[in-house]
Amino acid sequence: MIVTVYARPGCHLCDEALAGLAQVAADHPGLEVEEVDIEGDDGLFKRYLERIPVVAIGEEVLCELVFDREAVETRLGQIR
Repeated sequence: MIVTVYARPGCHLCDEALAGLAQVAADHPGLEVEEVDIEGDDGLFKRYLERIPVVAIGEEVLCELVFDREAVETRLGQIR
C-alpha cells in the first residue's frame, strides 16, 4: 500500500509528516511512503499549497497541515 505525502522543500511541517510516516511504516510491513513535490506540477501546487503537508491514500486525504498519526493508523487498520 502506498501513502502519499504532498509536500515541498523547506517545509518543516512536511518534514514532520514524513518522519511520522516513517515511524508508521516501520510498524506496517509493506507500507510505502511516496513524497510528491508539489512545486513540480502547477496543478498540485495550486491545489495543495495552502494545505501542505497533505497525507493521502489514493484520493482519500487522511490529514493536512499537521500530521495526524492516529487518523493514519485508524485508516490503515480499516483497510487491512
